Parts: sequence; structure tokens; C-alpha cells
Amino acid sequence: MPDVVTVLAAASDHQGLGSLLRILLLGSMVGAALLAWLLLRGYRSNGDDDSNND
Repeated sequence: MPDVVTVLAAASDHQGLGSLLRILLLGSMVGAALLAWLLLRGYRSNGDDDSNND
């Protein structure tokens, strides 16, 4: 059983770009959500704008 623990510990040291890609994926998802929020916020009509005062 200690051999399995040693192999798993050695494999966890060699993750490569896994953590970097995970951070980039989360950052892009947060960025996309903020971009969608900013874009959709401009299309919201509150009813108190001056464009419909005829």
C-alpha cells in the first residue's frame, strides 16, 4: 500500500499546466459573466429615461 501512496504523491508533483489552465478557465468565465452583465445592463429599460417623452 505505501507504493500506491508514493506513486500518487509523485504524480501530483507533475501536474504541468493543469493549475494554470484551471485559473485561466475560471478567469475567462468570470470575465464573460461581467461582460454579459455590462452589455445587458445597457439594454434594461427603467421607464424613467427621456427617450419616450413625445
